[in-house]
Amino acid sequence: MTEFTARAVILGLVLCVVLGAANAYLGLRAGVTIAATYPAAVISMAVLRIWKGSILEENLARTAGSIGESVAAGAIFTVPAFVIAGAWPQFDFEHTYWQSTAMMVVGGILGVLFVSLVRRVMVEDPLLPFPESVAAAEIHKAGRQGAEAAKYLFWNIGVGAVVQLLGEMKLFLVEHDFVMRIGQPGVSSVRLGAAGSTNVIQTGGISTFGAPTVSPAYLGVGYVIGPRLAALQFSGALLAWGMLVPLFMYFLGPRVQEFIPAGAGDEGWAAQAAAVWRYIVRPIAVGGMLVGAAYTLIKMGRKLTSSLGRAFKEVREGAPPMATVARTERYMGSKTVLLLIGVVFLFMVALYIYISGNVVAGTVSAVVMLIVGFFFSTVSGNLVGMIGSSNNPISGLTLSTLIIAALLMVALGVRGPEGVAVVLGVAAVVCVAAAVSGELLQDFKAGYILGGTPRTIQIVELVAVVLASLVMWFVLYVLYADNVQRGGTGFGDPGLAAPQAGLMAVLSQGIVGGDMAWPLVVCGSVFGFALILLGVPSPMLVSVGMYLPFSTCFGIFFGGMVRGVADWMGRRAGHNEAQRTRTESVGILIASGLIAGEALTGVIVAAFRYYEKSLPQILSDASYWPGFLVMVGLGAILVRIPFKNAGRPEDPAPPAAMM
Repeated sequence: MTEFTARAVILGLVLCVVLGAANAYLGLRAGVTIAATYPAAVISMAVLRIWKGSILEENLARTAGSIGESVAAGAIFTVPAFVIAGAWPQFDFEHTYWQSTAMMVVGGILGVLFVSLVRRVMVEDPLLPFPESVAAAEIHKAGRQGAEAAKYLFWNIGVGAVVQLLGEMKLFLVEHDFVMRIGQPGVSSVRLGAAGSTNVIQTGGISTFGAPTVSPAYLGVGYVIGPRLAALQFSGALLAWGMLVPLFMYFLGPRVQEFIPAGAGDEGWAAQAAAVWRYIVRPIAVGGMLVGAAYTLIKMGRKLTSSLGRAFKEVREGAPPMATVARTERYMGSKTVLLLIGVVFLFMVALYIYISGNVVAGTVSAVVMLIVGFFFSTVSGNLVGMIGSSNNPISGLTLSTLIIAALLMVALGVRGPEGVAVVLGVAAVVCVAAAVSGELLQDFKAGYILGGTPRTIQIVELVAVVLASLVMWFVLYVLYADNVQRGGTGFGDPGLAAPQAGLMAVLSQGIVGGDMAWPLVVCGSVFGFALILLGVPSPMLVSVGMYLPFSTCFGIFFGGMVRGVADWMGRRAGHNEAQRTRTESVGILIASGLIAGEALTGVIVAAFRYYEKSLPQILSDASYWPGFLVMVGLGAILVRIPFKNAGRPEDPAPPAAMM
């Protein structure tokens, strides 16, 4: 059966770039990425069928296509942090392209090499179920009998693209803000003290809320993660904008300007409320995210020890000669992998010395990166085996890496922009490596199920991560330049929130530069600890909701509620397990299409703006409410079409391809 063919490799590389760009767009705007495995599987299945391609060709194309998402995740979590932290004064080709690309290339290659050391022992571990690997393999198997799934995906890619395009052309407004007042802002009241003294209190508060953003992508994200996780994230937005912002505004009054940078929020009370959220509430959210990340690492303690033990055992015992084993057992030998790791390590030493301007700091940073990178890449692979790549807490692993590197730079006396840059450099490499290693191990397992050749998968993945790294900077730059042209400040403002990168920037500046708002961060940490004591499933998600714009969280919550309605209708109709699986599979495909359609259109529209090609404007005084009706219509599609495809109770259950 054919496997390593030019058409499979080319298709996979094209999907790698396209899906990686789409995830970069979505991640910078909404702070989340969506697993590219399923769209890549369906697209490769539909395209290669034209040439009667084999199932192994489809698997290889999907493998290459899905890895772009991991490179994009690593890039958006860390590269914008250099700009937000001021380590890079500007984001242009001359000063940032090669540094960004070098970190992504090194991280991607190390991710492939690190997981290659633990591939066999983890793929064959019966205790690791690899749910998404099994699902991806079942998609390819089902594709041998028909391409019904492709219909739902491709049609809704078009729907998502059209809705996004109409919003850009101002047929309707995609956002709508409204103001909540507490008293009259700026009005003073007088209270008599216990001893007859007079206390003047500045009263009046204000907060701005937003209706759900008209966004097929946010709707799809909410549908995929479900009502519970969507509600957790939205609860953070409610805490930020419904309690913290109005309370600060109410009790501080005009004194709020003392707590925010000069010039921020001078254009009225609504602008000051936004400044309070950015400069006071967001550091509190940072503390909550830190505790959430630490809590995640503590919970994986046993898996961590087990993964490292298996990895070192594989290296110590070695692998049998490839000529003596079956094709499905052929992979890169440990000696080859270790040699390549050594070469990449030397390159990394040179890069860190260049970034820091300090030989000792650069060398030590490279050593730390190598050890911590292998450590967390192995953990990432183990987590993917348990819960799938969609739920892999890459941001938590990266935060831990950043703190270790930052404290190390402080101990070595490396401070200022150079210290921040080298800390972020270590975090960037480890972030990409951990994301790539988790995705690759998932691909290894799918190939193991389908009978793919591990060494072929490794080679294709190495090519794909290098290609994705070479082009990812251009995607980031187009989005950055578009945001600046819109009047934004680039990375980190509401139009291009980049919440994870903002967190990385705050931490690196605070630990290395000494200007972190520690009291606010400590308050957020206490808040996160309280969430753990309350048994909140994901303190990290609540804190991320506090960090993101309200309308973004509301849009995702809207999608979660749509999923809740769909699930409720299934329960009311008495659907059995097979019917629930069918409806969920169709719903996830529709949601994936909506996400991909908006994300891809967003990148294209951003490119048009970069080249100063304007889109026609349909209405000069567009209203938000037609767009809201569009969201309701899309929600109805996500409920009605999957419900109609539930089938009869006696029909056999389809593969749980979208679980």
